Amino acid sequence: MATRIVDSADVSPEATIGEGSSVWHLAQVREGAVLGAGCVVGRGAYVGTGVRMGDHCKLQNYALVYEPAELGDGVFVGPAAVLTNDTFPRAINPDGSLKSAADWQAVGVRIGRGASIGARAVCVAPVTVGEWATVAAGAVVTRDVPAHALVVGVPARQVGWVGTAGHPLQESGTPGVWRCPATGESYREQDGGLVPETAPTPTPSQESVDV
Repeated sequence: MATRIVDSADVSPEATIGEGSSVWHLAQVREGAVLGAGCVVGRGAYVGTGVRMGDHCKLQNYALVYEPAELGDGVFVGPAAVLTNDTFPRAINPDGSLKSAADWQAVGVRIGRGASIGARAVCVAPVTVGEWATVAAGAVVTRDVPAHALVVGVPARQVGWVGTAGHPLQESGTPGVWRCPATGESYREQDGGLVPETAPTPTPSQESVDV
């Protein structure tokens, strides 16, 4: 599949865009950024210098991903979500001079494989969002999020668990074991996180693809 970069997008010739990726209107991808295969960068989205994205990531319209963020495979960043990079932001130094790139240290957000960041959520660097976790729309993440966790609010707090399909998990009746209502997959709590116990049950659409 060919890579698509529309005419109004601003993509640095020093960026690497993976095969089959699409960069849409008014998006900007800065120098040194690396996008994997099959990524989608929506209208007005920003990908900072040196940001690294895995395969099949989706940045929705006006999402802002500042360097040095790292996104695993299959990460979803919702509309107008922000991944910050400045712990102590200031426009000027104490003497009133304008800050330059040499006057602060960029820190990044790390997003694990398959995780989702909801619309208008903010991840305040430095934080790590674990694999398959979900950050609800409008949440403000100020500390690390465990894999498979569902977090909401300001500041974000964990209110449950989610499976690989993104649905909130339900109690199975066995202590510490959770079940996905969409796939039938079950998970077991271990060391403060979740580990899968069973494989998901194929849906009819999945079965037709696998045949």
